[in-house]
Amino acid sequence: MGAVLGLCSAAQLACCCGSAACSLCCSACPSCANSTSTRLMYTLMLLLMTVVACITLAPGLHNVMKKVPFCENSTGLIPGNIKFDCDQAVGYLAVYRICFATCLFFVLMALLTIGVRSSKDPRAGIQNGFWGIKYLVVIGGVIGAFFIPEGQFASTWMVFGMIGGFCFIIIQLILIIDFAHSWAERWVSNYEESQSRGWYAALLLGMLTCYALAITGITLLFIFYTKPDGCDLSKFFISFNLILVVIASAISILPSVQEHQPRSGLLQSSVVSLYVMYLTWSALSNSAGECNASISKTNETSFDKESIIGLIIWVCSVLYSCVRTASSSSKITMSEHILAKTGEEGDGGEAGQSEETKVFDNEAESTAYSWSFFHVVFAMATLYVMMTLTNWYNPSSQLSKENVASMWIKITSSWLCVGLYVWTLVAPAIFPDRDFN
Repeated sequence: MGAVLGLCSAAQLACCCGSAACSLCCSACPSCANSTSTRLMYTLMLLLMTVVACITLAPGLHNVMKKVPFCENSTGLIPGNIKFDCDQAVGYLAVYRICFATCLFFVLMALLTIGVRSSKDPRAGIQNGFWGIKYLVVIGGVIGAFFIPEGQFASTWMVFGMIGGFCFIIIQLILIIDFAHSWAERWVSNYEESQSRGWYAALLLGMLTCYALAITGITLLFIFYTKPDGCDLSKFFISFNLILVVIASAISILPSVQEHQPRSGLLQSSVVSLYVMYLTWSALSNSAGECNASISKTNETSFDKESIIGLIIWVCSVLYSCVRTASSSSKITMSEHILAKTGEEGDGGEAGQSEETKVFDNEAESTAYSWSFFHVVFAMATLYVMMTLTNWYNPSSQLSKENVASMWIKITSSWLCVGLYVWTLVAPAIFPDRDFN
């Protein structure tokens, strides 16, 4: 499914150039729904902007980046005397400006698509087309953002970044919990249908692996982020989250829960436990004081392990949200399109025209997803990746990972993760008359 969706996105991107070679490329790709290809095109845009932001943090570009307009040692394109030294944080400030322009683009798209109900709306062309113009707008916005004087820009934009990043973490929690349930249900269903020991072994291995990683993470957190005499807050966070995941695991196998959700179990709990431990690690990496083992002794802007893992989880969450919604919303319309295409081939004259339609419209009656909310989510995803790349602290201050506000945002997210997961377990038992599928 992922390969087909990738080809759909590549086909739509190639068709933007309009040449004969591109048309040949489009004709070689499989058919897909317009809603699917559109979401993947926006995902591709977001990933490309993320790659550009990562490139600005490359050590080899440090001296080149110091010549950008917002630095005090620039070519004088910014009026006024800006007392800011770009020698240390120019990469982070560049990430802020790239993500600022990208976020504003998605906010603009969200405003333009409010209230769209079907592709018959005149604004559908703005959502599903003009890709060349959209990319030029984003590129132009990024270039313009580099001319914003520093001043209080980073400090102010960091506040928006923390709020948007926290909101996306909540969405990411829902996606991860949904992934855990989908994964377990698929493998349990395969085991029940085939009674194969292979599927049973896979279930057991997946559960044990996630729990082993979670336990290893807890042990390392106690070793590197606590001390025998002190670090009481860090000890509380680690111990409290350990208790929460144990309680959640126990709830998942209660008879009352199993009665309403026979396929719930420890596999989902192990995935959630592992993610909670990651959030705990991420929170402690922004804690203040000598208990923070992640504080770098150097002032160089670079990636650390926590940021890399956060980016990987972010990319997987964005791709999973697109693939999952695309597969569920396009299943019926794909079948209808294939049947319609088969019928048209029997008419002879219209067969050739049907074969050329590789991206078909599946939203003529109603949209497959909320266009406006989709762009709001991507705006928050942009803010989240901005905070992840800059390690959740203000780049205009001293380069230190200490950020108490970020620490509380992440630790609160870990508690919400457990709460949301427990709710998905107990809600069907508490409200048996409601459909939670």
